[in-house]
Amino acid sequence: MTPETRGARLGVLGGTFDPPHYGHLVLAETARVQLGLVRVLFVPAGEPPHKPGRPITPAHHRAAMVEAAIADNPAFALSRVDLDRPGPHYTVEMLALLRREHPEVAFFFLMGGDSLAQLLTWHDPAGIVRQATLAVMRRPDWEADLAALGREVPGIRQRLVWLDVPRLDISGSDLRQRARRGLPLRYLVPPAVEVYIRQRHLYR
Repeated sequence: MTPETRGARLGVLGGTFDPPHYGHLVLAETARVQLGLVRVLFVPAGEPPHKPGRPITPAHHRAAMVEAAIADNPAFALSRVDLDRPGPHYTVEMLALLRREHPEVAFFFLMGGDSLAQLLTWHDPAGIVRQATLAVMRRPDWEADLAALGREVPGIRQRLVWLDVPRLDISGSDLRQRARRGLPLRYLVPPAVEVYIRQRHLYR
């Protein structure tokens, strides 16, 4: 990755990416345009603390699928900062590591409205907000309690921007089920991701 200029805006999209799909890509590209981001980092989670007990596809497969998904967009990049460290893996620690790698930039953490609604259950939400502006995709089925968030995380309203993202109702769990049943993934994931899944018999 090339170094960013002082004050440049950098987006961060975390997740299991199991598998990455068009919903992730639409969120990232919309944020890039609306917020003037120089780059969006896709950061696969090592051991997501909010998904205990659910088997996660090995990290090297998830990273390879992300690379396949974003290969045609020069503004997207894979970051292994969360994969190449011991767990547990918390967002606040991931952001701290990224800030060390990119000390001159302004970070925007991309998330869905469902994640914002659950933010108080995350580890050190105030620490997250101190390190990045929250760029939130509106979700009509999830309404965050901004008053409660403001009481628990002072200043969060000033660190919050809303994204108008076309809604693609795609979920990783549904994609894994479809792959397990041999159903098509076309138009749900990039073609290179579907090829990777089929060739390696993932989710079967």
